[in-house]
Amino acid sequence: MVDQASVRVGKPATGGSGNGSPEGKVVGGIAEFGNDIATLAELQAKLAVIDLNECVELALWPLVVIAGGFIFILGALPVALFGAAELVAAALKISHGWALLLTSGVVMGVAGLAMVISVLRLRPNLSQCFRRSREELNRNISWIRTVLLYSGRTPPRRRI
Repeated sequence: MVDQASVRVGKPATGGSGNGSPEGKVVGGIAEFGNDIATLAELQAKLAVIDLNECVELALWPLVVIAGGFIFILGALPVALFGAAELVAAALKISHGWALLLTSGVVMGVAGLAMVISVLRLRPNLSQCFRRSREELNRNISWIRTVLLYSGRTPPRRRI
């Protein structure tokens, strides 16, 4: 990204705490490495915030629909059950108790199906959350391992 800070890999900057001695170079290298780690952590946190905002945008409307559907189901359920039960009882010539049970079972089944469909649509959106953060964190960890592994050593020569 354009707004990211640059992280240098290689020789430590001169003019730091060292006077050219090996101990000064080690201290300077450690300080620079610590600064690089802190910069990586800061950039990783910024990317996580961006990914979180993006994830909230993707999940907001499905969650609003689920919550709204739940509220409407709770509010309309008693009225609908009694009305439908009256119709079922009259049409099938059964008692009001059985008509109430039959009606409530059908309504809960339809509502449950709507909620399952919403959850299934929500999952693909949430699987994309923090994808960039995960990828960048993996690259940063690989970089840190490489720096620690080859710090002060020359890379091994490849055999041809």
